[in-house]
Amino acid sequence: MQDFKSFSERLTNMDAWDFEDLALELFRFQISENEVYKSYVAARKIEVSQVKTLESIPFLPIRFFKDFPVVCGQEADFDSFYSSSGTTGVITSKHYVWSETWYLRHAQEIFEKKYGALDNYHVLALLPAYLERPGSSLVSMAKRFIKVSKSAHSGFYLYNQDELLEKMTSLGNDGRKVLLLGVTFALLDLAESGKDFAPMENLIVMETGGMKGRRKEMIREEVHDILKAFFGVESIHSEYGMTELMSQAYSKGDGKYTLPATMRVMLRDVNDPLSWSSRSQGGINVIDLANFHSCAFIETQDLGKYDENGLLEVLGRFDNSEIRGCNLMVQ
Repeated sequence: MQDFKSFSERLTNMDAWDFEDLALELFRFQISENEVYKSYVAARKIEVSQVKTLESIPFLPIRFFKDFPVVCGQEADFDSFYSSSGTTGVITSKHYVWSETWYLRHAQEIFEKKYGALDNYHVLALLPAYLERPGSSLVSMAKRFIKVSKSAHSGFYLYNQDELLEKMTSLGNDGRKVLLLGVTFALLDLAESGKDFAPMENLIVMETGGMKGRRKEMIREEVHDILKAFFGVESIHSEYGMTELMSQAYSKGDGKYTLPATMRVMLRDVNDPLSWSSRSQGGINVIDLANFHSCAFIETQDLGKYDENGLLEVLGRFDNSEIRGCNLMVQ
């Protein structure tokens, strides 16, 4: 546990140039302390002493979080975990949490570096599918944002669309910005409800992805066009995160994400998961240094690409991959 505290303190003061050194140090720590990761690397017959660059680090397939406790140390040392949303009958992932207090502070720091202090916002969270089950890291993060905003108007909403619209309208001329953080299907339900809504200059609409089996999958542009038309905003913001990651990335429009200092995305070949893509498009492998207590090197089932400016676009999921809670849109 002392190692966790040390890593957490170093991340707080991390310089961007330190990323590779810290990632390699974490690899050596986790190959020693994480039995699941150690066994996976051994099964691939990788010589640990030869792992000297980011490109040579092996990435753990994300499905391992469904079947095993992916932790450094013993499962009994962890008091709680976050679980993925999944769909009915699907076994969900578990990500054990070293310190929820640290995770929430980390999530707040990432958001505020991108958007400014939360006490400049009213935070309205439209997350019905997540509120209806325990263990959501997204709900925990939203609770933190609501609390830190110190606004009596901040809060959660389930399916009470009229109440939400009335609240938003009442805040239209407020000095603060209004952050509407919503799961995609619920935002679309609101936009297609036939209700009236007057545009607000101080409104930010942020979708977290996820149709949850409630609606057919749609391309991002179609979703964003519907939401922009209803809310009268020029762009739809997005949050990219998942249960298995402690860090989040944000997009201020067009589905193009900038990554926080603790995260890096590398693209693997879609036909050979053990090789890197020779193109700007491929499967998303994430290094999340904030996963120092579990596994910082995750092979996701997402597809992505980098644009000409180096911004990440999440294109959707691999065919036949399991439908999960966040960012289910394909294009």
